[in-house]
Amino acid sequence: MQLSPEKVRESVTRRGFLSQYAGSLGGVALSHLLASGDSRADVADTTHRSVKSGGKAKSVICLFQHGGPSQMDLFDPKPALQKYNGQAYPGGKLEVHFDKQKGNVLGSPFKFARHGESGIELCELLPHTAGIVDDITMIRSMKTESVDHESALRLIHTGRFLAGMPVWGSWVVYGLGTENANLPAYVVLTDPGGLPVDGERNWSSGWLPAVYQGTPFRSGSTPVLDLKTPADLPDKARTNQLNWLQKLNQGHLKRHSGNTDLEARLKNFETAARMQMAVPELLDFSRENAATHKLYGLDNPATAEYGRRCLLARRLVENGVRFVQIYMKGQPWDTHSNNAGSLKGLCATTDGPSAALVKDLKQRGLLDSTIVMWTGEFGRLPISQGTDGRDHNRHAFSMWIAGGGFKGGYTHGSTDDFGYESVKDVVTVHDLHATLLHTLGIDHRKLAVQHDGRGTSLTDAEVTGAKLVPELLA
Repeated sequence: MQLSPEKVRESVTRRGFLSQYAGSLGGVALSHLLASGDSRADVADTTHRSVKSGGKAKSVICLFQHGGPSQMDLFDPKPALQKYNGQAYPGGKLEVHFDKQKGNVLGSPFKFARHGESGIELCELLPHTAGIVDDITMIRSMKTESVDHESALRLIHTGRFLAGMPVWGSWVVYGLGTENANLPAYVVLTDPGGLPVDGERNWSSGWLPAVYQGTPFRSGSTPVLDLKTPADLPDKARTNQLNWLQKLNQGHLKRHSGNTDLEARLKNFETAARMQMAVPELLDFSRENAATHKLYGLDNPATAEYGRRCLLARRLVENGVRFVQIYMKGQPWDTHSNNAGSLKGLCATTDGPSAALVKDLKQRGLLDSTIVMWTGEFGRLPISQGTDGRDHNRHAFSMWIAGGGFKGGYTHGSTDDFGYESVKDVVTVHDLHATLLHTLGIDHRKLAVQHDGRGTSLTDAEVTGAKLVPELLA
């Protein structure tokens, strides 16, 4: 008995079809899109919501430093640490995470010097950042609410302790939409060595529609798997497969209406097709001149990998991507032991490419519209852990921001004499979020979504007291 085409279609499951033909579907979709001339930006809602409040920035690049960089060894010089080095801490009670390993005051082994017209002091391990001090806002008075890595990471990414909340990148894309239908609006450049602590939660859209989550790009020649069309797939087969898949998808979506994960998958499929044209061009660094390669340290084994990702970040925002995050594997800045030695290696890897990104954006006229952030989730203690490490500290940490309407050559706030606690012009994680959204033209009080029976936002200002910090702005 021969089945009609309709009966055959009913007997084929969408899951079965995808499992057999998924490797070629990118090419199928691309052929259809090229044939139809469809270039709509339905990867994300491009309608600007009623949250606009001015602002210079259009995009964000976050250079996230997992583990908690030591503020007093890098950005916040403290002579008192040198004076009391090796002695009992004289400043009062400390909140110590690993109490049994707490030691005496630990002075920094590194020299500090003033740089630029602004005279911002930096550690000797940061010679390249020293070259951009007049373009950065140095915040020395950051404060968070958790001393545990996972919850502190969730706080700085989502404003909440609990898992399952939307991250800041998702909120930005939700509020502003995308500018390029051929690329995801939110891209994550992961470390080839592995995921950071807390993994994919760092770029999850939580309960916002799944289309707003970050799209990971791997390092190397194949940043996104299954984008390449198999060479032996004929054009006729592509078209037939696409027509078949469209019918299966339409029926499947109809049976599961309101499923945002499914809707996101179908939209991401179309984005993946468009990416077949956009991504290879983005990865073609041969179009960059020798000076750019040298600037990002692509000729240096110590900086080449991180430098490639910084350069790719610039190319992504140059092509309309809203939010880019660069992560390192694990939590390398978590210097519970060998603090000085670890910092030397980490700065050798990240200092040059991070500064290169700011310089490159500036010379291309993109720094005014792009925010570059360098931050971790918390800081370190002024005493030793064991003999040569530093423990976690939620009461103070430092970060820097460049571009996007932030004030260049400016140092904001201060800590106590030992760098333990932020005491002047304190900036909370929630204040940072409010100010970041403001520079993107978003009123943090208005960017809210109904969730669990109430309007929920990134800052949740009525609960957290989040406020704009105008002193940070140019």
